[in-house]
Amino acid sequence: MLMIAAGAMAVDYPIVDTGQIRCYDDRTEIEFPKVGNSWSGQDAQYAGNQPSYKDHSDGTVSDLGAGLMWTQDPGEKKTWTEAVAGAEKCKTGGYDDWRLPTIKELYSLVNFSGIDPDPRSATGTVPFIDTDFFKFQYGKEEDGDRIIDSQWATSTIYEGKVMRGARAMFGVNFADGRIKGYPVDDMPGCGAKTFYVIYVRGNEKYGQNDFVDNGDGTVTDRATGLTWMQADSGKGMDWEEALEYAEKMKFAGHDDWRLPNAKELQSIVDYSRCPDTTDSAAIDPVFQCSEITNEAGQKDFGHYWSSTTHVGRDGSRAAYIAFGRALGYMKGRQTGQSSWMDVHGAGAQRSDQKTGDESQLPQDHGPQGDVQRINNMVRLVRGGTAEPVASGPKVEKQSGLRQGPRGGSGGFMEREDRNSDGKVTHGEFRGPPGLSDAERAEHFDRLDRNGDGVITEDEAPTGLPFGGSGGRR
Repeated sequence: MLMIAAGAMAVDYPIVDTGQIRCYDDRTEIEFPKVGNSWSGQDAQYAGNQPSYKDHSDGTVSDLGAGLMWTQDPGEKKTWTEAVAGAEKCKTGGYDDWRLPTIKELYSLVNFSGIDPDPRSATGTVPFIDTDFFKFQYGKEEDGDRIIDSQWATSTIYEGKVMRGARAMFGVNFADGRIKGYPVDDMPGCGAKTFYVIYVRGNEKYGQNDFVDNGDGTVTDRATGLTWMQADSGKGMDWEEALEYAEKMKFAGHDDWRLPNAKELQSIVDYSRCPDTTDSAAIDPVFQCSEITNEAGQKDFGHYWSSTTHVGRDGSRAAYIAFGRALGYMKGRQTGQSSWMDVHGAGAQRSDQKTGDESQLPQDHGPQGDVQRINNMVRLVRGGTAEPVASGPKVEKQSGLRQGPRGGSGGFMEREDRNSDGKVTHGEFRGPPGLSDAERAEHFDRLDRNGDGVITEDEAPTGLPFGGSGGRR
């Protein structure tokens, strides 16, 4: 049985860090806040079990932090039925024990250094998966896809229904950094949705919780090494208030409570439970979840803030997990009338605006009309491998809304110059997402204007990340 060290405990389910290394206020990137100041305690200020991969050069990649091995190339999209059947047929790397990953296994690969794309433009996008090790493709226009249509399949079927009665699978979208429930059966007029698919092997206990009620208002998950507050905040609060709530918390003899990052929070979702089938939140009954009345007038359970900023046009949104229904305001296919419905399932991960006046928000957002909230619930965590980080990368001030790792030569050098020596070599260069090795080499040579084999600050592109048009689609 694989056991990986997390803090002082050997665990079966080590949470891999989100990879977020920058701090944000309610709009832009900021210097790391000092303890006690506004915005202190967010994701980047804690470093845990860092992502670490090994490419075996046989079509497989090992995640050294999670104890899982993956196929590297998802290939062409498949229906969910084809994805399930393909696991038994897969012999990549000479192995015959591949399986379609669960949602917790696949989410272990999410990296929140990604940038949520504008659905209308490829400019400034960065995938939410490490493209040094995994083949990645944004949605292709020639296939009738949007840029954001890079949804990857799992074996986890939602226990409820979405979109007025559709059976759904929880998948990860590595283009926009979200978990959603996607219909898996034939839909009127469009057939069955297709997904990118990779398979996993090893550490069969990954994603399986082992909760212990400590009898003091806390719950320890022996599988991850994390200790949680048994009760939630009991009321909603904005993201800045949630961070402050965590920073000031003294409970059960401890003062090192923190707002969990997105991957820590997702680790306690129980995907066998949901309001429609168990009349509960999607969480083990050892926890207490505050009831709410949702926008459809139903008994429900809330969104829970993570400490992770969901970077898009700016840093104004943070990732949350919906432990109740993930509502959207959508038109019915037959009636043509819009109404609230569960569009993505209890256990989805989406994002909300960090601060502001909820009453002034549009009621819905995005293609499925995601409900918009600001005042979300909070459940705090401590322990595990997370250690405080005092400072982060230099903040490169730029024009416009976006700052940090997008635009300007500073963003290019910070991403590509991995050893921080002021030069980018062939070995360090990643380039725009989706390039073949030959295309990446050609792109490098175009940027290396003096042909000396390295890209320096004066050669680095400005205006777009990595230069060029933002990568192939």
